Amino acid sequence: MGIGEWISENWINIVTTVSGIGGLWAAVFALRKDAKARKEEAKARRVGNLLTITANHRELWKLPFLYPTLARVIDPAADVAKQPLTPAEEFFMSMAVSHTSSTYEALKDELLTHQEGLRRDVKSFFSLPVPKAVWNKTKLLQNQDFAAFIDSSLK
Repeated sequence: MGIGEWISENWINIVTTVSGIGGLWAAVFALRKDAKARKEEAKARRVGNLLTITANHRELWKLPFLYPTLARVIDPAADVAKQPLTPAEEFFMSMAVSHTSSTYEALKDELLTHQEGLRRDVKSFFSLPVPKAVWNKTKLLQNQDFAAFIDSSLK
């Protein structure tokens, strides 16, 4: 039996095998392309989330500059023993804690790009007298891992 005769008797098997291999390569290519698209989509979503968090951050942090009643929140010399917290300060701080918690949760779930200076930022803010006083009053109301993150950042 020659090669020609063998091919004529097995041509359907040859075509089926070649088609199967071609289909397999097409599937591998499609999967790689899909994985790359998903990775790019996730990156774009993280950047979009970061832009949203940044916009919220900007809106929150302009308040102490617009409203003099909130000036003590960022005053390192504020004395909360002599002048107790005001309702406006406590409300602002609840928004700041909520914003920080949302950012922490988004980072933990990899929904944001990594923020290298977050711990330093948390420490510099929550070390201030008003934020520190509010944090000490409200940390028991927070998720345990978030509270541990803030407390470890303060060390």
